Amino acid sequence: MHTQRSRAAFHQAPSPHGVSDPRRWRSLAVIAVAQLMLLLDMTVVNVALTPIQRDLHFTAAGLAWVVDGYALPFGGLLLLGGRLADLAGRKRTFLIGLTLFALSSAVGGFAGTPAMLISARIIQGIAGALMAPAALALITILFTERGERAMALSVWSGLRGVGVTLGVVLSGGLVALLSWRWVFFINVPIAVAVLILASGLIPESRPGEHRRLDALGALLITGGLSLSALGLLEKAGHAWSETWTWLPLSVGVLLTLTFIQVEARAEQPLVPLAFFRSPERAIGNLALAVFSAALGVLFFSMPLYLQQVLRYSPLLTGLAFLPVGPTFALMAAWSPGLVRRFGLHAAMATGLTIVAFALLLLSGLHPSGSYARTVLPSLLFFPLGGAMVVVAGTIASVSGTSEQNAGLASGVNNVAQQMGMALGLAALVSVGVSRSQTLAGQGVSAAQAMTGGFALGFILTAMVAAAMALLVLGAARFSACR
Repeated sequence: MHTQRSRAAFHQAPSPHGVSDPRRWRSLAVIAVAQLMLLLDMTVVNVALTPIQRDLHFTAAGLAWVVDGYALPFGGLLLLGGRLADLAGRKRTFLIGLTLFALSSAVGGFAGTPAMLISARIIQGIAGALMAPAALALITILFTERGERAMALSVWSGLRGVGVTLGVVLSGGLVALLSWRWVFFINVPIAVAVLILASGLIPESRPGEHRRLDALGALLITGGLSLSALGLLEKAGHAWSETWTWLPLSVGVLLTLTFIQVEARAEQPLVPLAFFRSPERAIGNLALAVFSAALGVLFFSMPLYLQQVLRYSPLLTGLAFLPVGPTFALMAAWSPGLVRRFGLHAAMATGLTIVAFALLLLSGLHPSGSYARTVLPSLLFFPLGGAMVVVAGTIASVSGTSEQNAGLASGVNNVAQQMGMALGLAALVSVGVSRSQTLAGQGVSAAQAMTGGFALGFILTAMVAAAMALLVLGAARFSACR
């Protein structure tokens, strides 16, 4: 019975107008390029961190903000971006964010100081928070027929694995052949081309009713998520008892709880709590968050292992991730068929189990490890399972949405992925760092200490993914009993 329910959710696709836009596939291509650019910037700096630190004289702690400066505002402002898209228009919000992204990328490429580069990354994150929910909302409105929507969402889902993988590969090539500055400059011509095409191709979309923006709710959830992530990120370099760890985390949790109370009473809330009463949407977003945490751990730790332990060059490190993107894209194309046959819950649970297995393979990392025997098998299994989770989770997370709440659904979808990555990466990597420090204090070599920390991080992440698979199956049984 639960399989029938989840299949029904897959087929459900509201059609407010009953007429599909004839330019929808070309619009999808343009939107997909913009989304791919956003995803690239999640990982494109990973291989470039060493030359950035050398040229701009970053401290070790300050260098982390080259990554976090993008992730925190991106994840923290997504709900606000989704609601702004609903109120101001999805196309308008998308184009404003795209323009801001192009300008901040240019500033990042010309940065001459750490403060200038971090500021550019923060603005990039704000721009991404405007673009991403507006883009997914446009897709849900453009594709109203159930089969076409499933196909469009599978393309959209496949971009995630391709984008983050291509970011690492591209970073290695740009750093080796040109300069780390081209990691940022490359966004400018892409953004300008998308801006020109989208302006004339994509139709505007906004609900007819007028709604006020819930400014208090936006402030609370943005501050709550950002401060929570900040506290966990600071845990990687500080003890729990230190102010920089417990204070932002405590305030972040308090603001998030306050947000829930405020939304329950608000006349026009930023996020109506009734939106989360859908079991399909709730479990889909949670599965996406867990997979994104696993993705963050893998793409943060593995480049460091390859470069600092196995002594790979930046170019070779980027090429090492090359199998991930095609594997993810291929599986994303097959996944809608698997969802139709077996249901959303079965696809998500199976995908999470494969992800857990891929991470457990990396628990055997050691300083004299082999890429072919240890790393490559994991980089093949991980995208196979990940694509199933992302496709099924995305379909579930937007199930039952209408034109009125398409921006909200896409905002929540993106928050689940961005904040899942930020919070999960901060929490799990901090455990690995602590393990490495303990091993170093026991007199082992630096390579052994670092590898031991990575291995523990992968084991714990695998346990989280496996637990989520069990939760998905439990949710399926609960739905069957209703």
